[in-house]
Amino acid sequence: MLVYGDVEHIESAAAVRASISRMMMACIEMQPSRQRHETLVRAFILTGELVQGLADQEFGKIGADDLSELQDAGAKLLRMQAREIMQSWRNGFAGSLSFPEDWTAKLASLTSADPVRMKRAEGYAFYALYPESYIEAASISNLTPNTVVIGIRSIGTGLAALVSAALGAGPAYSLRPTGHPFERHVRVTPALSRRMLADPETDFAIVDEGPGLSGSSFGCVGDWLQANGVAHDRLHFFPSHTGEPGPHASETHRTRWRDRPRHVVSFDDLILRARNPRHRLHTWAADVVGVTQSSWRDLSGGAWRGVRYRDPSHWPPSYMQMEKRKFLMEGERGAWQVKFAGLCGSDVEKARRGSLLSEAGFIPKIVGTCYGFIIDEWLDGTPLGHSGASRRDIVDHLGRYLGFRARHLPARNGGASIQKLSEMAIFNIAEAAGSDTAEKLRRMIGTPERLSGRLRRVDTDNRLHPWEWLTTTSGRIMKTDALDHNAAHDLIGCQDIAWDVVGACVEFELSSKERDRLAYIVGGEGGCDLRDDVLKLFEACYLGFQIGLWSQARVSVDGAETERIESTIKRYLDRLPQLIRP
Repeated sequence: MLVYGDVEHIESAAAVRASISRMMMACIEMQPSRQRHETLVRAFILTGELVQGLADQEFGKIGADDLSELQDAGAKLLRMQAREIMQSWRNGFAGSLSFPEDWTAKLASLTSADPVRMKRAEGYAFYALYPESYIEAASISNLTPNTVVIGIRSIGTGLAALVSAALGAGPAYSLRPTGHPFERHVRVTPALSRRMLADPETDFAIVDEGPGLSGSSFGCVGDWLQANGVAHDRLHFFPSHTGEPGPHASETHRTRWRDRPRHVVSFDDLILRARNPRHRLHTWAADVVGVTQSSWRDLSGGAWRGVRYRDPSHWPPSYMQMEKRKFLMEGERGAWQVKFAGLCGSDVEKARRGSLLSEAGFIPKIVGTCYGFIIDEWLDGTPLGHSGASRRDIVDHLGRYLGFRARHLPARNGGASIQKLSEMAIFNIAEAAGSDTAEKLRRMIGTPERLSGRLRRVDTDNRLHPWEWLTTTSGRIMKTDALDHNAAHDLIGCQDIAWDVVGACVEFELSSKERDRLAYIVGGEGGCDLRDDVLKLFEACYLGFQIGLWSQARVSVDGAETERIESTIKRYLDRLPQLIRP
């Protein structure tokens, strides 16, 4: 199924260097604090993305990873930043910084005359992957400073620097696996091979997030090392979780993964159960809210349903692996949700937009942020689908909400083109409903680019399901999760508001009359033109995406969750015949 999408952006190297320099200079001027630490981490993450982009640019010119003065400078700068992160973390965010004098020269060397294609580091953005976890994992690995550290691009570029800094090893190398996602391989020039393999009797640390569905990125680096004379027992893996590769892993890779050490410190051990109170998320959130005593409950992985629904038979489905980490904090002055929103400053940006929606009365009040997490008020109430609210009230509120987004929230990022959305829908529906149904859909869609000139990207919600809404005890309808579905690890992104209109129509099963009223309100509130041909095409794309998304979710669950997900997929499939009939 086509669901996921890499978040890429094209940047000027000079502009990115300027941003990194501003953050580094700000760190020098700031007093020791968690805020200074967060700024240092943002500079490090951005540096990693720039070095990755430049390394991939060089790779693209010769088709292999090679010796590079530019990449050497980038690796040294990243290791320097990683050392400062390590010292700040170990000192409880106290102590002074000690940037070497040549850091500006190393940064200045990260240049390119061409625009650079940079990839968002997914773990930092979506999966609560904290750089300090790799520092701690390396610190307890018993590896020596002689270890050769290899990062797997993209995110492994920076993660390897963290391992290198904690081991006291030399600057890390980075390699770019290529080929089919389940059968990756690396291409390394003889010159770089000689440098990396100068002492095959030393240990080798292979660093990345994951493993994912196949673990072939980790696997292919191990293959290359062993093919070049490195003994099996010299390989060490630094992944982001303790699990095994997914169902598409080869038996060779799976066997090696089980046999070799995997050095991991989990998110929970790092900042939920940390021995130092200054490292605990609970402490950070309590400081923001201003409470001294509070309870803490994990709502991640669908656990929030146990709070919102008394009867498990009413639970909606959950794609547990895609849900952000979130927690319920209750204190003497109220209750708050603490939800991961991303490092790199995206938590602050999302909180700013959230404050606008909150002031307009559509979402709970945003209280603040703390190192990648947004804190908002937790409201008691009933899920909208079980609240008894009238259909008229629901439609009118949906219209005002989507109209507000269309008028006041311009797109923050890109998204899939209408052509890509159409291709995704046809592919997913062929997989789920067969080629005949997909061919009918293809004929119905026609040439989607004919509509491109009428579309205007806005900051769409992208998740209009009834379980995302709440009727409070005072009778107000509130959206409970409205800030980052269009910046998720999928291919949708920001779209025309028509995407949300059809999402609301599908999820609330609106009649044609209700749909017309919704479109009329959104058009008036948002100043947009919602014609039938646009809505019909977007509904086809929406159904294709949801079918693909929940089909992916079904693979990793069992029991009652399987039944919920299969029922959800069937609901989307059942809408297709009416949509594609001549």
